[in-house]
Amino acid sequence: MFDNDPLTALQAIGAAQQLAFAPLAFHATSVMRDRGVLAALADAAPDGLRIEDVAASTGLSSYACRVLLEAGLGLHIVWRREEHFHLGKVGRFLLEDEMTRVNFDFNRDVCYQAAAHLDQALTEGTPAGLKTIGPWATLYEGLSIMPEPARRSWFTFDHFYSDQAFPAICARLAADPPPSLLDVGCNTGRFARMCLERLPATAVGLADLPIQLDPLRESLREAGQLERVRCHPTDLLDPQAALPGGYSLIWMSQLLDCFSDAEIVAILQKVRAALPPGGRLWILELFWDRQRFEAAAFTVQQISLYFTCVANGNSQMYDSKVFLALLPRAGLVATQVTDGVGGFHTLVECRAAAS
Repeated sequence: MFDNDPLTALQAIGAAQQLAFAPLAFHATSVMRDRGVLAALADAAPDGLRIEDVAASTGLSSYACRVLLEAGLGLHIVWRREEHFHLGKVGRFLLEDEMTRVNFDFNRDVCYQAAAHLDQALTEGTPAGLKTIGPWATLYEGLSIMPEPARRSWFTFDHFYSDQAFPAICARLAADPPPSLLDVGCNTGRFARMCLERLPATAVGLADLPIQLDPLRESLREAGQLERVRCHPTDLLDPQAALPGGYSLIWMSQLLDCFSDAEIVAILQKVRAALPPGGRLWILELFWDRQRFEAAAFTVQQISLYFTCVANGNSQMYDSKVFLALLPRAGLVATQVTDGVGGFHTLVECRAAAS
């Protein structure tokens, strides 16, 4: 879908102006959604509302409603007929679509201020915008203590995408349950908990930074699940750190996109060293070039900029061809690649290459 320029000159200049005014348009959209302007128009369908009616419904002044609604016309969020404003299709998605809400809040609460430092991040190879959220070298060091509302929006964003794929993965695993599974980069443990519930005979190991494992260990203890779990505090970027061996399946979900090409190879070399004979590696990732729809591809492409200026300064959401080429460098081979898992993800099943 990206092998030609599909826009006419007239469409292109319109798109360029929307980008030029994007910061103002973004915040205007945020106000219209959060102050009830969009909801008021939705409730008034099919008759629509005059500006004075929107003001009465929202508590905003007529002036405020006028500038917001007129800005919304050009964004196709609303449309107008005979002085009555109506909610457009874009406005309906902004108001009711979960993916749009999750992406919008993530960009507003996590990325917006940080994005002003994108040039510095690209120049230095560091997450220069992270300082707008906290004083850490990478975002991952501060996930458990990130201030609100950034913390809530980050975890909602992360869980929205992963939660759609996890049930499908667990169903695959249940068809041939592995004796043991190591979840590397387990984050808040949502996948591990699902495995503990649905794979009663599978022993589960968790490998992540200590700051991530400590609260997870406590929550598993409170849930009565800790006895089936082994925790392995691991800094994957420490050249001396190794992953524990003996697990029949090693699992990585939305993890490797958090690292640069060279770091991915180094981590996968640790995985290769930890795999027992016949062991398997499953990698779940979002690849922009393997999406069915342009809106999904666009979303994944833009998330790369978050990694650049907020997360760590050197990773991205990968083109699958770039990512898959890293596997042989670590002594691994992909045995099966399945797209559309949970709607957007790709499952890459791997084994050790023949020596």
